[in-house]
Amino acid sequence: MQEFSARELIAAGFQDTARAKGFLGDSELASLDAARLVRLMRHAPNPDQALLLLIRLAERAPEILGLFEEDGDAALPLIRLLGGSQALSEFLIRHPEQVDLLTDERLSAPQGEEPEDPTAEQLHAALAVARTAEQPGTALRIAYRRQLTCLALRDLCSQDPAGYQPRAARQLADLAGAAIDVALEITRAELAQRRPEVAEIDLAVIGMGKCGARELNYISDVDVIFVHRAPEHIDHDVAQTLAAELASGITKIIGAHTGEPALWEVDANLRPEGKDGPLSRTLDSHREYYARWAHGWEYQALLKARPIAGASELAQEYMEAIWPLVWEASARENFVENVQAMRRRVFDNIPTERAARELKLGRGGLRDIEFTVQLLQLVHGRVDESLRVRDTISAIAALQSGEYVSSQDAAEMSSAYRRLRLYEHRIQMSNMRRTHLMPQRDAELRALAHAVRGPQETRRRAPEELLEEWRGIARRVAGFHERIFYRPLLSTTAALADDDVRLSPQAAEARLAALGYTDTRGAVRHIEALTSGLSRRAMLQRRVLPAMLGWLAEGVDPDAGLLAFRRLSDSLGSSPWYMTMLRDSSVAAERLAGILSGSRFISDLLEHSPEAAKWLGDDEQLAPRSFDSLWTEAQNSLSRHTQRDDAGPTAGVRLVRLIRQREVLRTAIADAVGLLTVEEVGRALAEADRLVTLGALRVAEQEVYGQDEQRIDFLVTAMGRQGGREIGYGSDMDALFVHRAKEGVEPSEAAGQAQKLTQRLRELLSAPVRPAVKGESPLQIDADLRPEGKQGPLSRSLDSYGEYYRRWGEVWERQALLRARPIAGCPRLAEDFMRLVDEVRYGSAPTDSQVREIRRIKARVEAERLPRGADPKRHVKLGRGGLSDVEWLVQLMQLQHAHERPKLRTASTLDGLNALVDDQLLGPHEANTLAEAWKLCTRVRSGNKVWGARSIDVLPDSRRDLEAVSRWCGFGASRAGEFEEHYLRTTRRARSVFERLFYDAD
Repeated sequence: MQEFSARELIAAGFQDTARAKGFLGDSELASLDAARLVRLMRHAPNPDQALLLLIRLAERAPEILGLFEEDGDAALPLIRLLGGSQALSEFLIRHPEQVDLLTDERLSAPQGEEPEDPTAEQLHAALAVARTAEQPGTALRIAYRRQLTCLALRDLCSQDPAGYQPRAARQLADLAGAAIDVALEITRAELAQRRPEVAEIDLAVIGMGKCGARELNYISDVDVIFVHRAPEHIDHDVAQTLAAELASGITKIIGAHTGEPALWEVDANLRPEGKDGPLSRTLDSHREYYARWAHGWEYQALLKARPIAGASELAQEYMEAIWPLVWEASARENFVENVQAMRRRVFDNIPTERAARELKLGRGGLRDIEFTVQLLQLVHGRVDESLRVRDTISAIAALQSGEYVSSQDAAEMSSAYRRLRLYEHRIQMSNMRRTHLMPQRDAELRALAHAVRGPQETRRRAPEELLEEWRGIARRVAGFHERIFYRPLLSTTAALADDDVRLSPQAAEARLAALGYTDTRGAVRHIEALTSGLSRRAMLQRRVLPAMLGWLAEGVDPDAGLLAFRRLSDSLGSSPWYMTMLRDSSVAAERLAGILSGSRFISDLLEHSPEAAKWLGDDEQLAPRSFDSLWTEAQNSLSRHTQRDDAGPTAGVRLVRLIRQREVLRTAIADAVGLLTVEEVGRALAEADRLVTLGALRVAEQEVYGQDEQRIDFLVTAMGRQGGREIGYGSDMDALFVHRAKEGVEPSEAAGQAQKLTQRLRELLSAPVRPAVKGESPLQIDADLRPEGKQGPLSRSLDSYGEYYRRWGEVWERQALLRARPIAGCPRLAEDFMRLVDEVRYGSAPTDSQVREIRRIKARVEAERLPRGADPKRHVKLGRGGLSDVEWLVQLMQLQHAHERPKLRTASTLDGLNALVDDQLLGPHEANTLAEAWKLCTRVRSGNKVWGARSIDVLPDSRRDLEAVSRWCGFGASRAGEFEEHYLRTTRRARSVFERLFYDAD
């Protein structure tokens, strides 16, 4: 035995050199030239595996050793197979009589030429011999694997593996079709012994998916649809039963394990009604279903449909009836949204641990290319019949010929597709397992790196080289969709490089319409305005707009989003940071697109404060600012305007209101991109309101006290959700006004000055600013919770409040004071007033009659204040399980227990729930149910305001409005129905807890 050094064996590709030395000395290989054998092993993807399998195969079929004695590369196909596919090598070991295929003349071809591929007819003939075998099913599976092994040999020995890949995929599809056809013939012959009338049943098998497109994998489910026809004298139900038996027989033969393992699964779930529908239908039944009931995705699936087995005439009639419907699919309502939703669901359903290894479904994978190509086909194939092809490679070529994509893009996309499919084929070929995952182990990666190269390549690549190549392809593929689908839209209006595709205006509008843009002509005008010219701004817009158009199209209202983007760009076009940010920060650009197409409220605010777009790329800039820093800024603004002789008294207030508006915008953007919780949003908005109230009070005091000496101390106390710092966008402020006369001032004089101060404060906060600011929401102050309501004075003295609450205060007023919080005015007065408030709200538990009164008021509120015609299940504030239910329950329990449990003394609803759990007055599950409903209703309320710039307290009914709110609440696109069910279920559970604890418990 010749001795080999470890270096020589490593150079040949062996990983376990000690084992390799032992195997090379095996008696089965004693007749071979060991040095030549080692040199040949350089061509094996996995030499360690190849050497072991060679010994095992030689034991069963010693004649294969003769290949190594011949001149030339006669043994090269065998070496490539043994090192590239353990599963197919095991097939030869199980069936040594099949080794004659290694001398198949089609494996050899003149130097530099590829061997000839068998035709579909030849493959069918090779499998048809199984019909006469003693066990035809087993014989068919063996014959199939023989042909599969022949194909793998030709594939592995191809000088251009990526170029051969489409040929291999076509042969795999033809081979699968032949197997199904022969399985049908075998089933029919067996069934005819029991049911002779089956001979009169025509059954056609329509290939779907990759089989239909003739781009099948080595191991994959074969998607099919069955269609049958019977003469009139055979009863319909009998024909249906016989057709189903024929279809089931195919599945059983292909999937049986006796004698020879199963081939693959015949999957008929793409048939009308899926698993719930009959296995086979008549042609008329298919016509009726697709005309009346089919979903958009079903038409898209039919894009790949092709007859593959059975009655050819019936199959052709099926295609003539159904194929034209495919090309009308893009005109259906919500077509693209549904396609995009399916694509997103695929991504969402990839397990996290597999996402980074997915060749097919992951970012930059095969599905990205297929989605892009099919969408272009369906959009433009309505009028251009040249695009009506099934397989991806041909479709790319047709799109390039029709000038829907550039020649450069077509070449890159075709190359990436072939390469990714080559990876997929080699990975599956190894063990004949249905997988699309890139291997993890170094040994498997090394074998794959060599298997995807031609047989003459002997330099072995490190795993890192393969992974870097794959990741580079994935990065390019990830950019295809925006470049290929959106960039040509720009070429209709802008001067682009010569190799960019120029769509006709009609084709551009068709593409925009398919994406979900309604006003396609308007969209083209916006694109033209943004990209025309030779300025730096136009150049950068042409670079970023393809991605922006895609992200806008995924939003709720792409038209509004594109218009808002144009307006914002008009405002910021001369700002160097703006376009640079969009170009360099995909996070900022995608966030901006989602906001502009999903929020009129934020869009309006951005139009007035476009510089806020800078925050989108910096999460730190989106964090709420502290109140102290905001108040320092506001004081500086007030001080500067006070010193100016030409500044009116309201100029400073205007600036403080603009600070508030800016902080509302900051909060809304941070909320939109998911950086803030519901509680954080409420606190940030409440602090902005507190800021503007404090600033307006400072100006009002200067005005009122400037006309007369200061006669009072004054205090603004927030109530309701404002007091609990739980407000939403555009909320009013419930407030109480308190004053105390200075020493020696008559009560009437103090009351008069307090009245003037209160009125002026309300005017400064609520009056429209000049010039008007789009999107600004003036702060309206509601003082109806004051003693005596609208009939009482706007402001009362501290003593008057004390007397009123002691003598006439009602239990609902105690309840209202639970959320009292001083926000502006005299600190000493605030301390004294809150001391009084605490005595009222926490002084003692309510009596039984007072508890009954609270319950009566709550029932009356539900009966009388719910808007006429409103659905109680959908009203987020007063409806069942809504905000009111949760807040009233917490407040009742606070009134009952806070006098002896200090933890309950909080103005916050959620803090109150937590305190009730801590004090074991409420179970954790009940508290979680209530908290979830309260937060969800708050989100819905905010979603309504952000989406339509209107304050609405009802869960929307319309599809678009509901989708917008659904997205705002974190349910993503096209999940509005799921979100609606979630809302109704959540509030229903909260209502059950509320009714049990609020009305039934003592």
